Amino acid sequence: MDSIRTEGSREVYRNNWLTMREDDIRRPDGSSGIYAVVDKPTYALVIPRDSDLGGDRFHLVEQFRYPLGLRRWEFPQGTAPDRLDLDGAELAARELREETGLRAASMTELGLLDVAPGMSSQRGRVFLATGITEGSHDREHEEQDMRSAWFTRAELEHMMRDGVITDAQSLAAWTLMLLAERGQ
Repeated sequence: MDSIRTEGSREVYRNNWLTMREDDIRRPDGSSGIYAVVDKPTYALVIPRDSDLGGDRFHLVEQFRYPLGLRRWEFPQGTAPDRLDLDGAELAARELREETGLRAASMTELGLLDVAPGMSSQRGRVFLATGITEGSHDREHEEQDMRSAWFTRAELEHMMRDGVITDAQSLAAWTLMLLAERGQ
């Protein structure tokens, strides 16, 4: 045996956004143990980019992140309600419209992220949204304090360097976009 094997599993918590389970495991050396896992559905993260007005700007959302006790800027992102499994591009368009009111003529998938693979099964699909048009947002009740704004590339990168943007998924998504720009 060269990997951890699950010998039993039990759900210990469930709500509309996640389940938590506790697995009885057997390690490669034969010893037993327990592993706690947070199961959440795949999410979509969208980098809304507008280059049509002679500049290069990106749209972010800011909201209060309860576990941190802080307001944070990040790219629009989320999962479908009631843990539904939606097509990635469909979910990305939904999140973009819901959180910002923006619509995109084109949604290009940039890659896949694992949120916290040591404790969660959640994965995220990253999309670059272009051909942007503006409209009204349709935020969920939990997002009522959300704000959104456009930032230039220089402003956004300054926010990343200065710790204003600390969301790991947004930082990783930015890296995927830079690699795509370089053709890598």
